[in-house]
Amino acid sequence: MELSPYYQKDIECLHCKKKFKTTKIRSKFVKVESNETDFQPIYQNKDVNPLLYNVFVCEHCGFSFTDDFTKYFAPGVKEIIQEGVASKWIPHSLGNERTIDEGIMAYKLGIHCGSLKKEKFINLAGLALRTAWLYRLQNKEEQEKRFMEIARDRYVDSYSNEDYSGTQMSEIRVLYLIAELSRRIGDMEFATRYFSKVIEKQNTSIEPKIIEMAKERWQEIRESKEKEALH
Repeated sequence: MELSPYYQKDIECLHCKKKFKTTKIRSKFVKVESNETDFQPIYQNKDVNPLLYNVFVCEHCGFSFTDDFTKYFAPGVKEIIQEGVASKWIPHSLGNERTIDEGIMAYKLGIHCGSLKKEKFINLAGLALRTAWLYRLQNKEEQEKRFMEIARDRYVDSYSNEDYSGTQMSEIRVLYLIAELSRRIGDMEFATRYFSKVIEKQNTSIEPKIIEMAKERWQEIRESKEKEALH
């Protein structure tokens, strides 16, 4: 029998505490071929996309979360989620193989629930960025841009609150993503300012690859400015 890339995992909902099943992908089926300049992974196997399964959607109450969400709910937040999510939810499962549209829906639910729960900005930024990547796969540029902007703004919030510390995201990655997402949405002033911040850290950083990427983007922006000046 051939091994399927997919397997089912039991998850306990952070909000209602009930159990539900979600689909995960076996790691041996996940090979990253390359990455886009905003770190979007390009997978070797185009049919198996782990990005679609990051968000767990509780079939009972609709609360949607990832492994990065904390178990802690501030006082009053459960009531807000009950009213804003659970009371409107018609029980159904997103626990099987997902289409890109279902993946996008799961991320939007995750952003909504994460915002109500007051999750860290860094987590909300990551959810919005991945939503943009899924829209990119569908060539829906307007939506892709909209979510890149949301992600950029949340990364800015995270940077000013330093709520990325203690996560897998380093300061330099946050700065780089603010710059690169700004560039992609056409906010060149912001992009230039934040790429400079990355390059300023070249002597102290332990992530030389990101410094290099920042220099390349910075160069591209300069060249396109020079071209514009000539026309």
